[in-house]
Amino acid sequence: MYDKRIKIFIGISLALLLVCMLRLMQMQLLADSSLQADIERLKERRALSKQLQTLRGRILDRNGEILAADTPKFQVYINYRLSCFRDDRVVEARLAEADTEDADPSLYEVHKEVDDRRQDLEQIIAKCSQFGLARGQIEEKIRGLNDAIWNYRSFIRWVRDGVDPNLVAKYGGLNSIPTSVALSELERRFPDADERNRRIAQVDDIPMMEKDLPLVELETEEDIFTAQFEFMEMNDVEILPTGQRYYPYGSAAAQTIGWVGPATQERDTKLFADDPLTRYLPGEVCGREDGVEYVCEKILRGRRGELVYDIDRQLVRQTETQFGRDVQVTLDIGLQKRIEEHLADRQVNPGYHDANMAAVVIQIRSGDILALVSLPTYDLNRARYDYGKLLSDPNGPLINRTIYRLYPPGSVVKPLFLIAGLEAGVIAPDRIISCPAEPAPAGWPDCWIYRQLRAGHDGRWDNHARNAIKGSCNIYFSRLADEIEPRLLQQWLFKFGYGRRIPLACPSLSSTDWEPPELRQAPGQIGSKAVPARVSIESLEQIPPLWESHRKLFGIGHGNFRVTPLQVADTFATLARGGRRRMPRLFLQPNPAPESAETEDLQISNASLQVTYDGICAVVNEYGGTAYQDFGPASLAQQGVKVYGKTGSTERPEHAWFAGFAEDAEGAKIAMAVVIEGGQHGSSDASPLAREIIQLCVEAGYVGTRSTIPVSR
Repeated sequence: MYDKRIKIFIGISLALLLVCMLRLMQMQLLADSSLQADIERLKERRALSKQLQTLRGRILDRNGEILAADTPKFQVYINYRLSCFRDDRVVEARLAEADTEDADPSLYEVHKEVDDRRQDLEQIIAKCSQFGLARGQIEEKIRGLNDAIWNYRSFIRWVRDGVDPNLVAKYGGLNSIPTSVALSELERRFPDADERNRRIAQVDDIPMMEKDLPLVELETEEDIFTAQFEFMEMNDVEILPTGQRYYPYGSAAAQTIGWVGPATQERDTKLFADDPLTRYLPGEVCGREDGVEYVCEKILRGRRGELVYDIDRQLVRQTETQFGRDVQVTLDIGLQKRIEEHLADRQVNPGYHDANMAAVVIQIRSGDILALVSLPTYDLNRARYDYGKLLSDPNGPLINRTIYRLYPPGSVVKPLFLIAGLEAGVIAPDRIISCPAEPAPAGWPDCWIYRQLRAGHDGRWDNHARNAIKGSCNIYFSRLADEIEPRLLQQWLFKFGYGRRIPLACPSLSSTDWEPPELRQAPGQIGSKAVPARVSIESLEQIPPLWESHRKLFGIGHGNFRVTPLQVADTFATLARGGRRRMPRLFLQPNPAPESAETEDLQISNASLQVTYDGICAVVNEYGGTAYQDFGPASLAQQGVKVYGKTGSTERPEHAWFAGFAEDAEGAKIAMAVVIEGGQHGSSDASPLAREIIQLCVEAGYVGTRSTIPVSR
């Protein structure tokens, strides 16, 4: 009877054993079983990731010259899984955890691991000391890295044990609670240091613990080679490159290129907040306002790669790194740099070499901006370190004077007023407006020739349209402007681009709905009152009216009339195209629109254009023209270049202007404008600089029969 019962028991036991074995086989062999999927999901939830660094895209000039790039900076990186063995808190917690019955690993194994890893660290410190850092500095770095991660683990421990909602409310969110407060609360909760450290050490699943941490920078190629050899067999040490922003041309075009700084402002953190692989990590940089670095941030910014490991430290997912895209601007950095150097050269510009200045050069056919010169400038490689000093500098080196500083234009806008008067039928080309050798009536501006020489233009020639431009007669243009209906006058100014911003947005991203920002610009003022800076002007109806009493001053570029140097250069580019306006562009597009699609005909008659051309040609090329003394005897004509231009001067504040365009027999043309803050006479102060700028354009090949004209892109 007992034998039968024993047999039944053995049979049931064998059956149960068979069921268990079959279930175990199912769990081990059937990868698509629901239990296996549950295990994989659990492992995935406990996954740890390692993010790989990306590189910021380059900024290039029109010829492919690098204006900004991330240059590789190699460093020895150590993993926290190794560095933590120099943290007594971590070691003591692990030893305490192992000093229990049935602990796995055992206390002996933990002691051995600690000894082995500390020996590895000693070797690493000794080897790193070969590369310029003293042993004490290296140890201090490791201590700082360990402390930072230990504090973060402490914060996470405190959070996981429960957070007082009143504390969250007090600081406006969990992430706003200071670490010091969290550590103090954790200490109050666990007053025994050993118990507290043991609990903190249990936080072993945060991505920060998988991060490679920089230990020492390798300065030379020899250091990089030596380090790769020395650390070849150490698994927790890597030689990794990081991107360091470098500006090869230093201060050239600094205000236009812009610079990068720490991504710590609220607008930075919001930009890529929804993408964990693009949003900024501590220590990363982004474009600082203003400049190409800032407005093209979404193009230049890359996307980090990622390696995701499961709880068994097996790679389960990999995301490839996407490097930032390049941005190409229309500037010719060689030309830009030479113009900056010439304007600041005491021999070239003896009276104003240290003055604040701005200059613009535009290629006529394409509308490409070849140079945006704003002086003083600053070294882009030092900008983030010298920012406080630059910001407080009374000369405002951070300001891009070509597009953001507003100036009264003086007489450089007289050609535009002549066109407005001729097209409106207010004046005929041969009508004479007398400029006698006597003061103007009360409320009217005197002519500059009377103020300086007590003479009038009547004693030189018949003061009709062409000659009034040639001699820059204030009497002629103040009376002409006073005869033009105010809104009509503003309409012509608006047509030529005054009173509104010139679009200078970077190329858009076709894959997103992101609307790229534009470089910060000042729209200027063509009404008797200014438009608030926050208002974007889209139509003439948004412009405040011009009071009739203000017209006479607008006619000579004074009063409340304000412009940017880019707007002035754009005006002469439009004149050079025969009255067809093409928006200046700063960025080269991959597939630019045809020239005809981007050009607006302002409907100026050939007769009006011809009278204007005759006047601005005489300014430069005829005796008695306000710029003849500087341009007439010059060698530009011998190089196949003909110059048209206009001088300008203003008072209260004093500025000196020259603006115009140059062309050659083959049809190549450039337009330019230059302004000197504090300059007294456009004829003697600005004209010589304009001549030098045009000569530099000849030498660069943009105009002139002796050079090869570069093909516009």
